[in-house]
Amino acid sequence: MEKLKPAKKPRIGLYSMGLKTYWAQFPGLRERLLYYGQFIADRISSMHADVFFYGLVDCEEEGEACGAYFNTNSVDLVFAHSATYVTSASVLPIHRICPAPVVILNLQPTARINYEETTTGEWLAHCGACPVPELSNAFHRYGLSCHIINGLLGLSDTPEISLTEENTADFPQAVRAWKEIGEWVAAASVKAGLKGCRFGFLGNTYNGMLDMYSDFTMFHAQTGASVQVLEMCDLNRMLENVSDEETARKLEEIRNFFEISAKSSADERVGAPTDEQLNWSAKVAAAQERLVREYNLDALTYYYHGAPGSDYERLQSGFIVGHSLLTAKGIPCAGEGDLKTCLAMKICDILGKGGSFCEIVTVDYIDNTILLGHDGPFHLAICDGGKPVLRSMGVYHGKQGTGISVEGKVRAGKITNLSCTQTADGHLKFIITEAESTDGPIMRIGNTQTPVRFKKDPDSYMDEWFAEAPTHHFAMSVGHNASVLQKASALLHIRSVVLDT
Repeated sequence: MEKLKPAKKPRIGLYSMGLKTYWAQFPGLRERLLYYGQFIADRISSMHADVFFYGLVDCEEEGEACGAYFNTNSVDLVFAHSATYVTSASVLPIHRICPAPVVILNLQPTARINYEETTTGEWLAHCGACPVPELSNAFHRYGLSCHIINGLLGLSDTPEISLTEENTADFPQAVRAWKEIGEWVAAASVKAGLKGCRFGFLGNTYNGMLDMYSDFTMFHAQTGASVQVLEMCDLNRMLENVSDEETARKLEEIRNFFEISAKSSADERVGAPTDEQLNWSAKVAAAQERLVREYNLDALTYYYHGAPGSDYERLQSGFIVGHSLLTAKGIPCAGEGDLKTCLAMKICDILGKGGSFCEIVTVDYIDNTILLGHDGPFHLAICDGGKPVLRSMGVYHGKQGTGISVEGKVRAGKITNLSCTQTADGHLKFIITEAESTDGPIMRIGNTQTPVRFKKDPDSYMDEWFAEAPTHHFAMSVGHNASVLQKASALLHIRSVVLDT
């Protein structure tokens, strides 16, 4: 599905290091190092990022100018290319001035120098590792944090000035380094995507779910996002303006993306949606999209528990289909007023990995799996081969009313669960688990369900997970994404733990 809002590009600062004294002593060295830096800039630009390449920082004055340049361009992350030796006094002003997180790139251009013919100038083009201990020490003593990537530069050709082979693109040390750089860029996209992100909070949190409650100010302070508090009357106002033509277009969209079930459930209260229910869900879905556009939302969490038989109860009976469609369009929607899991879903969606709303459904001790899912919404982009199924629910278990729900399964393969919880001191915390979804059976009761096999048996996994005090909801994404999620948590200054499951 086409996203309702374009993805924000991360703003990446980049500079190369050097020592000003070298330029007169070794002709061509300065230009050579700038060539390497431009190669890095071009490659990062291809990762859907805006790159601000300052050039060479070779003295304290250049360091101060570089820090101001990065601040002017509001960079989310800085890559510091250790091109040759530099004094730490030249580099530290950048990071005193610019608060963006920094990753030092120690990327050697060659796998092996030409020992017989190498000159001093040639060696200096390959000694990027030399200043890294000094930089690490200075950062530590200044109270600044930095991350370091070691490896090969990964050129696919050799500059004319070089005395040795520099085509290292296929070397594992280059492939690994660039994979890690790509993960940092992706993590920066999370930071950029959350900055100014507007999370709608419609209604309230499910009464009594104490793990769901969150401090909106805390959420704003720790994520850079804001919370827009919405009422059911806001959505009802949207509904009143939905035309018959809008409803018809939305109904066609629903029929294109979902399978409309026949009666095929063991639960007698679960059956085929009626035309009336489909039309109502389509009209509500159109109103939901209007709400998102009206309030410029990037995500939405919701829950309404009202008087039985009220107009608002009927309105919320059409929520799940429309919220699944919005989730597929880059506006993750989390039920039961779970703002923290909505954040986890948004992060997964920014990374292009889905992010479906889940909790523990049941354990299959025969298949050694845990069934994970919920009563909706569902992320259509990570569904298995078939279309998600729409079923009519005679009762929304544990909630008021009836209506249509989505039954779907995340496709088999690698998955990563991201749980966002809150500690006793008020800080957010990520709990990350990599696992495998299987092609095992699911119930036909109108809920999303995915059988997941962890490295440990179900009981051992649950022992480890429960000990981290998670919320009972989390987001399921496709792929093994623990490494990039850890980097995103580092950029957001949110503690993370990866379970060895």
